[in-house]
Amino acid sequence: MININTNRPLVTRKRLLLLLLLTLFVANTDMYAQGASAITQATNTIKSYWTPLKTLIWMIGAIVGLIGGLRIYNKWTNGDQDINKEILGWGGACLFLILVPVFVGAFFGL
Repeated sequence: MININTNRPLVTRKRLLLLLLLTLFVANTDMYAQGASAITQATNTIKSYWTPLKTLIWMIGAIVGLIGGLRIYNKWTNGDQDINKEILGWGGACLFLILVPVFVGAFFGL
């Protein structure tokens, strides 16, 4: 047998809230569809800044590399035994600064 409870209201607060949220999501789909144009605009902005930014990254890399090289030379001439760790860290940092512009350029198609 079917038990019909007539004491419960047909529209509860939870159902009304769920219906309101679904209506908002469906009504705003046109606003969410603008993602492709926003990504294109961001890519164009990055393309305009990329050449000076790449030069700046390389200049910072050159300064950091020079300072790191001088630190390694100083430790080496003073007879420090822990020079291998410094050389690997310095070389890794230089390699990172050289490869960052390549990967970012490939990611944005520059």
